[in-house]
Amino acid sequence: MKSRNMFKRAIEAKIEDYLKGEDFKTFYIWGPRRSGKTTLLQQFARKLNVAIFNFDFSSDHERFKPDRETLEKLVAENHVILIDEVQNYPQATVALKLLHDEFKVKVIATGSSELKQKGREFDTQAGRFTEHYCLPLSISEIKENSTYKKYDEKVFEKKLLENLQIFGSYPEVYVTKTLSDDEKIKLLENVVNTYVLKDVIDLYDLKNEKLARDILTKIALQLGSEVSAREIATSLGSNGITVANYIEIFIKNYVLIPLPSFKTNTRRAVSKNRKLYFYDLGIRNALIKDFRETDLRQDQGGLFENFIILEIEKQRRNKETRRSLYFYREYGGKEVDLVIEDYVKYYSCVEMKLQKRREGNKDIFPLPHTFTTIDSNNYFEKISRVFETV
Repeated sequence: MKSRNMFKRAIEAKIEDYLKGEDFKTFYIWGPRRSGKTTLLQQFARKLNVAIFNFDFSSDHERFKPDRETLEKLVAENHVILIDEVQNYPQATVALKLLHDEFKVKVIATGSSELKQKGREFDTQAGRFTEHYCLPLSISEIKENSTYKKYDEKVFEKKLLENLQIFGSYPEVYVTKTLSDDEKIKLLENVVNTYVLKDVIDLYDLKNEKLARDILTKIALQLGSEVSAREIATSLGSNGITVANYIEIFIKNYVLIPLPSFKTNTRRAVSKNRKLYFYDLGIRNALIKDFRETDLRQDQGGLFENFIILEIEKQRRNKETRRSLYFYREYGGKEVDLVIEDYVKYYSCVEMKLQKRREGNKDIFPLPHTFTTIDSNNYFEKISRVFETV
């Protein structure tokens, strides 16, 4: 395994193309903290011999005042501008607009919470930015950075599946091979306490860190089931609107993946709730304090389902493919685990089975579609090609 600094990420090729091209739109990279965004910026800062401006520091805000003298100096000293944690100073988008319109300088900016969720400042950049993602490591990125014998490929994939379902795929956790299991658990607990809870609470001026943790823990115990904000609120002595707001914040900050119910004109489907999955199963397991091997766990089916959903979501974002993801359930209770819809309304239905079994009912979904089953033996190939079937 390569060292962390040498671990090649899928987004690197897009950054290289941007730097070589004639496009001066701000190149935003979104993703949770600790997913490797800062490491990427450091790598390109060394390559380009430029500084990184970190908007965690108010002193760096001053360098992005929207006046000509300030920006002229900034551009004179930096032929490419790199910004980390851009969400902490959304007012800078006015300066970024001017850098695009007046100075034609390339800007790469990373953030753990999309600016368009934070206020109207983002609207000033309409048509002047592109959006990309740096999420926890995908199985494709891991495999491309790994060395193994071809005849050991299936063994590698089996071990990888087990590892990622227990400890997740944050770069710091996966790539640092010297970490013991106890050290991995402590690191994941630290990510939960600092980024997932404290940072998000501070960023949105939320009032109740305990409620935020309790909401996430409730969701963590419902993998594969529909989530009702009202039911969670009742169980926690809160109210539905507050719980729903917290959930939306965790979605916007790449903690939770929402999977809405697919509705058809035939009115056969029924569900007012969404399913919610985690972008990283190490974070989920830290919340419920369970890092046992998967074959010892009653939640192994939910773990596998979350794993497949999160890897398909990484594929969707990394490849910037125009697909929407849903689940489908009929009044009679029959269900399709995942429905993938493209922009011309072609559909692919995905069934997830931990163990290889006979395929379920291919005809539940009422519109023309393809059908595939993903299990623990074929997961890597099926996930890698899932968008080819739509």
